[in-house]
Amino acid sequence: MRATVRTKQHPHDDAPDTAAAFERLSALSEGPERQALRDELVELWLPMAERIAARYRGRGESVEDLAQVAALGLVKAVERYDPARGCAFESYAVPTITGEIKRHFRDHMWVLHVPRRVQDLRNRVRAAGKELSQTISGRAPTVAEIAAYAQMTEDDVRTGLEALDSFAALSLDAELPGSDDGYALGDALGEPDSGFDLVIDREAVKPCLLALPERERTILYLRYFRGMTQSRIAQQLGISQMHVSRLLSGCCARLREEVLAESV
Repeated sequence: MRATVRTKQHPHDDAPDTAAAFERLSALSEGPERQALRDELVELWLPMAERIAARYRGRGESVEDLAQVAALGLVKAVERYDPARGCAFESYAVPTITGEIKRHFRDHMWVLHVPRRVQDLRNRVRAAGKELSQTISGRAPTVAEIAAYAQMTEDDVRTGLEALDSFAALSLDAELPGSDDGYALGDALGEPDSGFDLVIDREAVKPCLLALPERERTILYLRYFRGMTQSRIAQQLGISQMHVSRLLSGCCARLREEVLAESV
C-alpha cells in the first residue's frame, strides 16, 4: 500500500514533510511494506541529495556519478534515521550524504594516497585561494595571504598546495613545461638499462669460469669473446670441430647449473 506523504512550504523547496512517514517506518518490521515506504521516502528526498551533489561539480568527477554517490548516502540516511532522537530528518541526512561524497573523493579520486589531515588542508587552501582570487587581480594569492585568510600556518598552506598536485596526474603524453619541440612527459622518463644485467651476469659467472680447466676457458674465450667459429678454434687447438662443440656444450651446461644453484 502506498503511503500518502504531504508536502509543505519549507526553507528548502525540495524538502517534503515526511515526519509522519518516518514515524511509521520506524514502527514497521522488515518486509515488502517497509521496503515500499523506504523507497518512497528516498524518492521524495532525492532532489535534496542531487542538490548537495551539485555543490561538488568541477572537482574531477561527473555530476551524474556524484548524484549516484549522494543517492547512496540518502539511502543510508533513510535506513538509519531514528525520529525518536528528536532531530529533523534533513538535519541528519545532509551530513550523512555530504560525508558519503567526501569519502568517495578520498577513496576513489586521489591518485596518490594522502593522509586525511593533508586532504583537509588541501581543501582549505583550495577554497581560500579561490575566494582570494576574486579580490586580487593580475596575480595568484601568496602563501602568506592564504595563511592569513584561512587562519592557517604558512607551513600548512605549503602542505596543502603540494597536495593539490596529488589529486590528479598528468598524462605521459602531456607536453613538457617550457618545451617548444613537442617532447612529452613520457620522453623524459628513463628505462631499464640492459647493461646492468650484463654486469651482474658476468660477476656471477666469474668464479665458475675460474674453476674450469684451462682448455675449456680458452675455448669459451675464443668463441664468445673473440667471435671465432668452432672450426677455427679446432684448427688453433689441434682438435676436431666435433670435440670443440661437445666441450662448449658441456661448459655452458655446467656453468648454468652452478650459477642457478648459487642463486637459489
